[in-house]
Parts: sequence; structure tokens; C-alpha cells
Amino acid sequence: MGNLYDTIMGRKSVRTFDSTPLSQKHIKDLEEYIKDIRNPFDIPVEFVLLDAKKHGLTSPVLTGENLYVAGKVAKKPYADVAFGYSFEKLVLYAWRLGIGTVLIGGTMKRDAFETAASLKDGEMMPCISPLGYPAKKRSIKETMMRKGINADSRILGDKLFFKESWGKPLTPDDDMAQVLEMVRWAPSAVNKQPWRIISADGVYHFYEKKDKGFINEATGDIQKVDVGIALCHFVMSIEEKGKKAVVKVSDPKIDIPIDAEYIASVEIL
Repeated sequence: MGNLYDTIMGRKSVRTFDSTPLSQKHIKDLEEYIKDIRNPFDIPVEFVLLDAKKHGLTSPVLTGENLYVAGKVAKKPYADVAFGYSFEKLVLYAWRLGIGTVLIGGTMKRDAFETAASLKDGEMMPCISPLGYPAKKRSIKETMMRKGINADSRILGDKLFFKESWGKPLTPDDDMAQVLEMVRWAPSAVNKQPWRIISADGVYHFYEKKDKGFINEATGDIQKVDVGIALCHFVMSIEEKGKKAVVKVSDPKIDIPIDAEYIASVEIL
């Protein structure tokens, strides 16, 4: 299946599918994998596979999809971060099987998806994703969307990763440079990349750099979902190197901008 670096750097969000239903083997593989997905916050995220035709589900940004996965989580502190972390584990696993995905939080008939997923009071469904085999050629619609959000570019590391204080660029060693590059290439809503990391005393502190318009009752804070995705990349890459990544919530009280929020810290053992 290739290593994690190849998976992360090779993966692209997919909005154009070839209309071929997933094989029963791949569906079974996904169902089995979903059962064991965990996140560092011990917040359960439930995944539900939804047949598009059976439930009448569509999205105007997609073409050729037959199957969706919806994620549900109880509304509580850190639910959105835990959701992003867990969903990204599924996304990376699917890509290794040759299955395309793209997280969708708004461009869909949300009521139809929430009904199909049996969303309960006290739960939220920040995002859904199609699951399918990528078409050989992207639709014009998808090509224009990717161009509009500069999907094939990312903010440079010196604007994302800091040493000791906010804004002071971090110069990592070769080992951590690859880890942070995998974080840098994490997907995010309209490619905003709202995560920031400050390395201090050997601990990596994650923050959310907030933009307006990403929080509502139905989805929670989508940018916290994005930080969860980045955190997933960080932890998985550390673990692949044979090390242990301990995630904890312990604000180091470093001075940060007013539009930033502390999320979590990672100690590498």
C-alpha cells in the first residue's frame, strides 16, 4: 500500500468519479477499518455508509458518485477536532485502496444526508464524503474549483511552524522536516490551512488560526475539523517512525494573536 508519506503527498481530493460501484471487497474492507478508528480525545465518531441512489443523495460539486460516508459525533468540547482526526484516518485508508474522497460540509442538501444518516438530537455531522474510484479525467467543474482554491499549493512552512513563540520560524531537523511537510499538505476547507504549530521545550503545540464563516450549529467549527486532520497527519507520521506521540490538552500559555486558539499539544517519546 506504500508508506504514509507517499499516501499523503500523492492523495488528491476527488470530485469526479467513474460511476463504477465500489467492489464488495472494498466495502467490507472499509466497514472493518471503520470499526477500529480511534482518536486521541476518546470521543467516538460514528461512520455510516450511504447508498446515493437509495437515499436520493447528491452534491452539485460531484459527478459519478454512488456511495457516501457520513460521520456523526456527539456535541461536546473537542468533538470537531476528534471528528477531523478520525475522518482523516478513513480518508487515508481509502486512498491506499484506490478510493477517492473529498470532505463536504456545505455543498449538499444537508437535511437529506442527516435523515439518511439517522442523525440524533445532541449529535452533529460536520462533513460527509463520497467514496468511489476516481475518473481518469477531472470534470471541467472540478478543474475550475481546484484552480479557485489553489488546491495544488500550500502555505510555506515558515508561516505555519514556529519555534518557542508565535511568528518565529521553526527550522526542523531532517526527521521532523518530513513530518511537518506531511502536516503542511493536509487538506482543509477551501484550502485555508488554519493550523499553526509552536515547538517549545520539545513539545509541539497546535493552534487554530481562525477565519470568519466556518462555525455554525450544524457543522461545529469546520476549522477545528481541519486542525484535527493536521494533528492526525502529525501523529500518524511520528508513529510510523516507531515513536510514540502523546496528545494532551495542556495550554502552555504562549502569547498568540487574538484570532488564534490553543487546541492540543503533542509530546514525542
